[in-house]
Amino acid sequence: MKRAEFLKNTLLAAGSAVSLNAFGEQSKQKKDMTVPSFNLDYAPHQGMFSASAGKNFIDEIKYMHDLGFKSIEDNGLSERSVAEQKAIGETLARLSMRMGVFVVPKGGNGANTLAAGKQEYIDIFLKGCKESVEIAKRVNAKWATVVPGDYQRELSIGVQTGNVIEALKRGAEIFEPHGITMVLEPLSDTPDLFLRHTDQTYEICKGVGSPSCKILYDIYHMQKNEGNIINKMNECWNEIAYIQIGDNPGRKEPTTGEINYKNVFKWLHNKGYKGVLGMEHGVSKSGKAGEETLLNAYKEVDNFLV
Repeated sequence: MKRAEFLKNTLLAAGSAVSLNAFGEQSKQKKDMTVPSFNLDYAPHQGMFSASAGKNFIDEIKYMHDLGFKSIEDNGLSERSVAEQKAIGETLARLSMRMGVFVVPKGGNGANTLAAGKQEYIDIFLKGCKESVEIAKRVNAKWATVVPGDYQRELSIGVQTGNVIEALKRGAEIFEPHGITMVLEPLSDTPDLFLRHTDQTYEICKGVGSPSCKILYDIYHMQKNEGNIINKMNECWNEIAYIQIGDNPGRKEPTTGEINYKNVFKWLHNKGYKGVLGMEHGVSKSGKAGEETLLNAYKEVDNFLV
């Protein structure tokens, strides 16, 4: 063989070996970077991983995706600019992630209570419902949180319940054509609130009688107000459309309080729940160490399902 041809063949062979080695390394890296997956669909919110991902919400969403989360939730979505809402929606679509709940603007919270039956309050609520439809379109959201507002001591409970049902019927008429569900959230924040228990919320949903009016079952709030979590969820199951998480006391990640989230999640998994589980809680530790603790807690309670 001529020297020139020998050198040419030698270089080609070496190049092939380098290419194969590089391909092998790339394949190994790609395999090592396989996104982990959870058995249930947990949804973090902005700030939970900002120590690692930074303060930009879009960057944080991407980071959450890389950690294995398939959804997010954003209570304050309605307060963001239209441009930011669209950017969030485009990011979620590109990553095949879901948007969980956001709060209907002035959705009956506080003194602006639907229990009072006042037209001015109903008009504010319905305006918020209409705005929510447009917000939901930008991020492909399917759930919007509504809190009926404060209890009215000058009115009997039956009258207040009737007032809430009538207002929510009108809200449901706005959401139904768009496949969006109002999720009513009973809370433990103050005894002044009208809506505080699961069975009370169940009764209202039955009264509204719409697929666009269901229950948001917040495990943290309901542990404080009534306990008996699994039995209460089972009792009202056909009206529950969305679930939120938080341990008690402290409202931090699972494993930090008294709630046996391993059993609760196992029950939900066996029940066939495919909806979102909003991580509406704080983190027990700060910084990156806190983020690692948070992630490990979810891995621990989720691995119990297998």
